[in-house]
Amino acid sequence: MESEVEAVHPVGIDMVHRTRPEDAFPRNWVRLARDRFSVAAVLPHDHPFFAPVGGDRHDPLLVAEAMRQSAMLAFHAGYGVPLDHHFLMADLDYVCHREHLGVGGAPTEIDVEVYCSDLKWRGGLPVQGRVGWAVHRGGELAATGTGATRFTNPKVYRRMRGEAPARRVWISTAAPVPAARAGRRRTEDVVLSGTGRDGVWELRVDTRHPTLFQRPNDHVPGMLLLEAARQAACLAAGPGGIVPAKARTRFHRYAEFGVPCWIGAVVVPGEAEDTVTVQVTGHQGGQPVFSTVLSGPRADG
Repeated sequence: MESEVEAVHPVGIDMVHRTRPEDAFPRNWVRLARDRFSVAAVLPHDHPFFAPVGGDRHDPLLVAEAMRQSAMLAFHAGYGVPLDHHFLMADLDYVCHREHLGVGGAPTEIDVEVYCSDLKWRGGLPVQGRVGWAVHRGGELAATGTGATRFTNPKVYRRMRGEAPARRVWISTAAPVPAARAGRRRTEDVVLSGTGRDGVWELRVDTRHPTLFQRPNDHVPGMLLLEAARQAACLAAGPGGIVPAKARTRFHRYAEFGVPCWIGAVVVPGEAEDTVTVQVTGHQGGQPVFSTVLSGPRADG
């Protein structure tokens, strides 16, 4: 008797919490085992925000975002977590193998395997757990990652957030640092402003940014904090910046709108002579918001 083959399912952009198709990277998914999924995704070669870095390699943060979206898809489509639940990541680590992330003249097809473990359940739904990722391209391992996540229903989330301000338009009035120094091509993608202090910048929040802000939110999204860490690492590393091929990130609390968030970065001893390692921290109101360690080659190396 032949074993039953799981059906391949298409992906709606709402399942990955995006509102623009160009920012949604999974295309279809299939369940391989109870807690293991395979997600077919694409890495665009011409995305205006997740542009290639280091000449002709996909942006590692694009790969991390594809992994994050694949995890949301697994929980929503695979486990039935309602789409109105809030997806919160406590930590996110990844390693990219840049030799398998070359950019061509068309989108790159990848396979993202998602492994879920340590699941805790309530009311028949998972409310937290760990996620592992393995990204393959053409049969080669292109990236791996791990993360811890939890889901919160709207009622619990509102009670948890208390008097946090609802989504509104926030536009930083501080001048951005030069785009090239922050590792960006466009000024509108710069998320840091100078402070006059060495190694410290202020987070710039502009809720009009089409990629960084999509669904209504009452706090600064994690993607913006990861981008702030990358830009601070580039500034701290100096000429040539850094390609964040490897990262270890911990999110400690929500970053609130309308309150200054200070981003600090310092270069620390690396793993090899051709690798730059930078430790980045974010603080708001004297409390830590996130911390991350980025490492990789210089962008012009």
